[in-house]
Amino acid sequence: MTTIAAERAPAAPIFADSSDFAGTGQLLRLYLRRDRIVLPLWSLLLGLMPAFQVASIKGLYDTQAELDNFAKTTADSPALLAMYGPVFGTELGSIGTWKAGAMYTMIAIATVLTVIRHTRVEEETGRAELVGATSIGRYAGLTAALTTTYLGSVVAGIVCAAALYGNDLPAMGSLGWGSALAMSGIVWGSVAAVAAQVSSGARIARGIAFGALGAAFAFRAVGDAGNGVLSWFSPVGWCLQLRPYATERWWVLIPLLAVAVVGTATAYALLRTRDTGSGLVAERPGPPVADSVLAGPLGLAWRLQRGTLLAWGIGFALYGLLIGGAVNSVGDMLDGSQTIRDLISRMGGSDMLQNSFVTYAITMLAAAAAAYSISATLRLHEEETSSRAETTLSGSVGRTRYALSHIGFALFGPAVALLVAGAAIGIVYGAASGDLGEKLPQAIGAAAVQVPAVWVVTGIAVALYSLVPRFAPVAWGVLSAMVVIFFVGSLDGLPQWIVDLVPFVHPPKLPGAEFQAAPVLWLLAIAAALLAVGIAAFRRRDLR
Repeated sequence: MTTIAAERAPAAPIFADSSDFAGTGQLLRLYLRRDRIVLPLWSLLLGLMPAFQVASIKGLYDTQAELDNFAKTTADSPALLAMYGPVFGTELGSIGTWKAGAMYTMIAIATVLTVIRHTRVEEETGRAELVGATSIGRYAGLTAALTTTYLGSVVAGIVCAAALYGNDLPAMGSLGWGSALAMSGIVWGSVAAVAAQVSSGARIARGIAFGALGAAFAFRAVGDAGNGVLSWFSPVGWCLQLRPYATERWWVLIPLLAVAVVGTATAYALLRTRDTGSGLVAERPGPPVADSVLAGPLGLAWRLQRGTLLAWGIGFALYGLLIGGAVNSVGDMLDGSQTIRDLISRMGGSDMLQNSFVTYAITMLAAAAAAYSISATLRLHEEETSSRAETTLSGSVGRTRYALSHIGFALFGPAVALLVAGAAIGIVYGAASGDLGEKLPQAIGAAAVQVPAVWVVTGIAVALYSLVPRFAPVAWGVLSAMVVIFFVGSLDGLPQWIVDLVPFVHPPKLPGAEFQAAPVLWLLAIAAALLAVGIAAFRRRDLR
């Protein structure tokens, strides 16, 4: 009797050979071309923001005693420590870059979006499979995506170090700040690479990466407000613990580098064990019959947008609680510095420092709400580029109805988030001052008048998407430019007509100033005009 023995298929090699990286250079050039606007934009802006922060207070503190008082008051306020972290020194470098610690989180967001856009989105749209059918190695896409992201992070770090050194700050502290910024981007880029292998969709991958970032920020905030132990469980906390301009701890770069190496290696290992287009965590099968709420485009938009809206709402509520707890510390922090008191009063429109601080804080939250609004608007762009919009519109769904289903969330989602933050600020501030009945409606009112300014940004995003869909992501650059102009213009560093281009400077500066309806009505009119132009253009143009 003849026995036929089945040959065992050869196991996949543990280590990749050179063919797995074939075509990396071509894909790298492609990704750099696709990101030729966005990548330099976030690299330069994030690199320059710490220097802008230093320039904004340089010369405002005339004596060392004022700097010492600032550091002492900050250390005595758990809310401020949770928001921005501790001040490790009393020199201008430490205090000037204190609030700029938020850039460690901002660059993390930028790198997460960049890595997932060039990895999981490519697979989700089917482009990665088409490219992989050619002479492109299995690791080429991931390698090109990480190289692009890491290059942007390094550029941001170099720009940051050079800009800080150009502000007459010590060279070693400037180098430390730039190194921490670059490493933060690299670490979270590697985390995003792992998330892209685990999930089977870009939205889930972003959720995993941002969930990890949120947990890291929470550990850092709770740790800095407490005994500091939990801060050492957070890469965000490690960046702060490098302590630029205050006896730098260069060894902190070691755990950051270790996480980046382990994360990158893990992403490559996971990539080898899965099929293209799939994830390590399989999607759960949906119900056999769709719920009635999904019968129309509004229900579909709710299903797609609800998770993001909930996450932003929770984040705004938590940040509002922190701001409310920090309001009463502002006066002590600025004790003796009349110049910076005048600056905050001018930005907040009131001689009462606490009211001006509330106005300034809510204006910054309005800029963040505008970011959420852009994200919700660009969901239309994502649906169109993935061809899902074409499928939806092939049914009995009109274009205007379809567009408004998502634009509605871009309009009312930020409004809800801002009002939630205003209520949180008013509750905590009112409870601490013993005047809840007055402070709560004042804070809510201050948040409400900023909503039309956010809607102007929404209108710009809708108009860009409808008129020039290829350049719809430029809306992020528009918002970034507005934030920079707002910061620089607050120091009288720009002509007034340029500052007036920022919608956030026009609403009444509540709660300190008197309410005026004219600016609010003008902002509403501009927003309505932009939305009308955008919707009309979307109805007339072809889908991409």
